[in-house]
Amino acid sequence: MLELKKGEDILAAVGGVATISEAMEVFQETLDTANRDKIALIRSEEALLKVANAIVMCKPQRVFIDAGTEEDIQWIRDYSLQVGEEKDLPKDGHTIHFDLPQDQARLVNQTYYIINEGEQMSSLAKSVLRHEALDYVKEYMIGIMENKTMMVGFFSRGPAGAEAAIPAIEISSSGYVFHSAELLYRNCFSDFDAEVERAGLFFTNVHAEGPNRPEDVPNARIFMDRSWQTTFSTFCTYAGNTLLLKKGNHRFSVDYATYYKREEQLSEHMFITGMTGPGGRKTFFAGAAPSGCGKTTTAMVGSDFIGDDLAQIWIDDDGIIRGINPEKGIFGIVEDVNRKGDPYLMECLRGEGTEVIWSNVLIDDNGVPQWVGNDEATPSHGVNFQGEWYPGKTDENGNLVPMSHKNSRCTLLASAIKNHATALAEDPAGVPLKVFTYSGRDADTMPPVWVAKTADEGVIIGASIVSQATATEVGATGVRRQPWANAPFIPGALADYMEAQLTFFNSDKFAQGFKPVLAGLNYFLSHENRGGNGTGLLGEKKDVKVWLGWLELYANGDVDAIGTPIGMLPKYEDLKKLFADIDKEYPKSLYDMQFALYVDNIVNRIDLQKEAYSKEEDIPKRLYEVYEEQKKALLALKEQYGAIVAIENLV
Repeated sequence: MLELKKGEDILAAVGGVATISEAMEVFQETLDTANRDKIALIRSEEALLKVANAIVMCKPQRVFIDAGTEEDIQWIRDYSLQVGEEKDLPKDGHTIHFDLPQDQARLVNQTYYIINEGEQMSSLAKSVLRHEALDYVKEYMIGIMENKTMMVGFFSRGPAGAEAAIPAIEISSSGYVFHSAELLYRNCFSDFDAEVERAGLFFTNVHAEGPNRPEDVPNARIFMDRSWQTTFSTFCTYAGNTLLLKKGNHRFSVDYATYYKREEQLSEHMFITGMTGPGGRKTFFAGAAPSGCGKTTTAMVGSDFIGDDLAQIWIDDDGIIRGINPEKGIFGIVEDVNRKGDPYLMECLRGEGTEVIWSNVLIDDNGVPQWVGNDEATPSHGVNFQGEWYPGKTDENGNLVPMSHKNSRCTLLASAIKNHATALAEDPAGVPLKVFTYSGRDADTMPPVWVAKTADEGVIIGASIVSQATATEVGATGVRRQPWANAPFIPGALADYMEAQLTFFNSDKFAQGFKPVLAGLNYFLSHENRGGNGTGLLGEKKDVKVWLGWLELYANGDVDAIGTPIGMLPKYEDLKKLFADIDKEYPKSLYDMQFALYVDNIVNRIDLQKEAYSKEEDIPKRLYEVYEEQKKALLALKEQYGAIVAIENLV
């Protein structure tokens, strides 16, 4: 069990501000009149103490309170340009930010949970004891903002008033980080006190980039204090390490849902999107996929796009699962984004009228952002994350330097995208979720889409995601397990999280007919692994609409499916019609390759998962029961039909 406010509050211990009167003295000494007037509108004493302690610890030259007004937001934009964290581009509203070459993605080996003695953690998580984190903060964070401006903002992770929304304080000396926060999160300065009272808690985030030199990056740390729901981030600017409202606070939300909102809420690394079915009906999906595995593309396939990365989910009083996007913007990977696969996003990136922060792409000699996979002519020259660039440039080891970093990003408002359902996304009631999907990068094992026959089997699909490591994580390589695509963000024991998932999806609170469909997705089967003659993937981005379209029909009872040991598979004729709707032929031979069961591969996958989970304590026995049931049935099929079971043998 996670115990909140256990152990010493590091921020308070270092700052030393213990009373509200002491906090007011700090504000009197460090804030000018305009910013004192703004902070005076915040009444939460706990929040004021957090801010005062951050000021005393970091010792900034100036403090700016972001009240979310257009004037304040413009001040932040101007400040980021003034200090050189961003540079204007020729297109109105577009700027470029370059992170250090050593700080281009999540620093997974420098990211830790602050824990108390004896706390049980996920085996996939790195942790540091409280006293060790305190020593680091004392050594590196006292005075880290000298001669800098500290910015303080009050945000909501979700529409204010939503059941699962949680308010948060963002504190940073980076104009780029704050500019990003204003695009990605809802400033709730005027509602902050009411939101703290409604939610009963808030998160706190303190970031300081320091001198922002390559030699400082080895000392960078991203600390997340589970008990005090406070993050500390130093010596880095990449938003995944610094904008702790995002993945840092997502971790706290996962903890809170797992230990304090069991059978009530989930906090997931999921997109939310709606598909329009026959007769104009809307069916909403939430879907998990590890970073860099097509989650944004999948989300934008929907007719009613809500969010591409995170989801806060709950069961309402009527027994319906509802979800909100805690964010209001997109921090999206741009590699392979092009007009063919991502027309709505490209319209924002290449058209007029959208504010965009670019990071780590190439800026050509005309000031135009360029990136790998944009299906446009490669420029002959430009500047990227490693300096001057030209085709054929190599690094000190003789390796080709790509035009853009694989983790290059664009940050923009989601409402700028043509198919964004802005009114629904901003509704505190959330959208009703009927389908949950789980996917990863899997070249040889699972079919493109399959549906769990029971809630337990659906949870196990999520628990069994594997994926190739992607450029979103520094130091990660190879094929790795990615349970629920949320594993990097699950602080506590995986057994506790799994039990919470099983409890939620088997809840008696669901209204009649409102139990969700749980399904697996896999876009990454390759020709060479499925007996094809070609190379590369068996499908393409546009196929995603078919897989989601079939799930929309299945969830509403419009199509039936083929029962197999791993779940329900679609019938060829149903898929053929959906492919015709996107003006694409779908030969039976391709269907046969995609949906044959490669028994040995699936059994090996089951064995891999069983072995890995056997190293965890107290894993629910239902996981092993499902694996054994599936393995027994698969081996029976193998004995009858061989190692590759054709789909015809399953009908």
